[in-house]
Amino acid sequence: MEEPIRAMQVALRHRGPDDAGIYLSSNHQAALAHTRLSILDLSPTGHQPMATPDGRYWITFNGEIYNFQALRTQLEHQGETFQSQTDTEVILKLYHRHGKACLNQLRGMFAFAIWDNYEKSCFLARDPLGIKPLYYCQSGSTFGFASELRALLASGLPQRQLSSQGLYGYLRTGSVPEPHTLIEGVHSLEAGHWLYWQHGNLHQEPYWTIQFGSDQSLVPDAQDRVRQTLVNSVQSHYVSDVPVGVFLSGGIDSTAVVALSRQVHQGDLKTYSIAFEDPTWNEGTLARQVAETFATDHTEYLMTAAESRHLFPKFLEAVDQPSVDGFNSFCVSHVAHIHSQKVVLSGLGGDELFAGYKSFQTLPKMMQWGQRIAPLKPLGQLAHVPLSRWGTPKTRRLADFAQQPTSLSNAYYSLRGIFSHQEALALVQQILPDAPTPLPLPEMSPGSQPTMADSISALEMSHYMRNQLLRDSDVMSMTWGLELRVPFVDRQLIESIAAIPSQCRLAYGKQLLTQAVPEIPAWVINRPKQGFHFPFEQWFAHDWSDLISDLPYPDWIPLRPWYRRWSLMVLQNWRQKVNL
Repeated sequence: MEEPIRAMQVALRHRGPDDAGIYLSSNHQAALAHTRLSILDLSPTGHQPMATPDGRYWITFNGEIYNFQALRTQLEHQGETFQSQTDTEVILKLYHRHGKACLNQLRGMFAFAIWDNYEKSCFLARDPLGIKPLYYCQSGSTFGFASELRALLASGLPQRQLSSQGLYGYLRTGSVPEPHTLIEGVHSLEAGHWLYWQHGNLHQEPYWTIQFGSDQSLVPDAQDRVRQTLVNSVQSHYVSDVPVGVFLSGGIDSTAVVALSRQVHQGDLKTYSIAFEDPTWNEGTLARQVAETFATDHTEYLMTAAESRHLFPKFLEAVDQPSVDGFNSFCVSHVAHIHSQKVVLSGLGGDELFAGYKSFQTLPKMMQWGQRIAPLKPLGQLAHVPLSRWGTPKTRRLADFAQQPTSLSNAYYSLRGIFSHQEALALVQQILPDAPTPLPLPEMSPGSQPTMADSISALEMSHYMRNQLLRDSDVMSMTWGLELRVPFVDRQLIESIAAIPSQCRLAYGKQLLTQAVPEIPAWVINRPKQGFHFPFEQWFAHDWSDLISDLPYPDWIPLRPWYRRWSLMVLQNWRQKVNL
């Protein structure tokens, strides 16, 4: 047992370069390994794995609990004493007293495991919105878990076998939808879930889910409500014993984080951005203007095709699961790392919460179109295969939608898709010719939401944000020993404003957000949304052309736009890296 656990620890060294520890139970029935990025209590008393004084409970914890001081005070009033100044010890004492009910008291991002040395059981939990990853597998009676797939592979516990279902999900959506992974038999513990293991038996349940409401009485004070909860969230996310910086793209969300940081944070404020030579893609100028407006200590990194090509092999090495995103987070995290930053805030999550995506306008139109053509669906089935093979990538995905029941879930898959259903099946067949045919993507349930707009918001948060943006942000920032925090992705914030009716909360142009943060300059608000994108299409046509010269794919599948080539290229490199 000692050799596999040490191999897992080595595989995760990048996530915690400041300290490392291993716990082996007396009978070698259980082992925990930890690598530590020291953010709270930099002293040796923060060492993990950490135990209760009686040695019954042992914890390994990844993340931050922003309300740990209040919870600690509460526990001290109940007679508890503490040996450290860490949030880790607070979790341990809370679990000792309340069991799984402790999860509803935690504000923050977390993935943790607690071993009960008396009952020989293990309790795992993941934060409500899936900011921190947690993977697990079981082979016979042996149970393993880790923050990244690479650690489970290093343990030797799972077989090195591609999952056809995970592969299909990746090709359809651009990321592997939880609870699947690309490794057969390895699962992602879903956000807002806990898992209990004992004697080879697994049991898991959800403890939180996204639920919006429609309380019209909140509309008059909605702006003040959002303001107060945003200020509170940003302030909470500054809990740290090391300096905290901000990723600044120049968009509304990151500008809001900088503006509110100036309200709650005293002293120097460091911001980081990426700039490009081509003005078509360059948001560096806008970010620089925002930095000057709020008097931040700003670092701008000029990203050329040559520099990107230099960083790209390091990015591929950092990939834990392939995705059509992540390189931007990798590069800007690299910049922060160069300047010795250990914690940064990001504006990720604002688009999902305040309707910053085109999906909020496009999906209702798709639903109307789907309902109009419903009588023609039987005829459309005859044309499905030709459309799947000869149309543009967009029409191929629309053909999928036209053949299925007209649901918001199917419309969402079509809009957010990378390859069509038929294309993904063909690619899976080529990559895994002997594997069983994967099932179509399941119907996504956004829960019982008051309006279609609320359902879109829930889908964006529980799928695109969770499976792609949060996962990539975690892996790519932690590659550089950097902790990325997301004030918009906060349970207390969401619960506070969830009941604001959608016509107010999701008003076009993020009106509620910009009204709640009037410090955001008009020239930021009025600029057309561009997003934080790299000029991949240009790079693939010139400096990166050799990277895609030998991609295996059926010749009837077009590889434009760029993200199609990207998805196959990153997948191919990942398979070579992990010997699959």
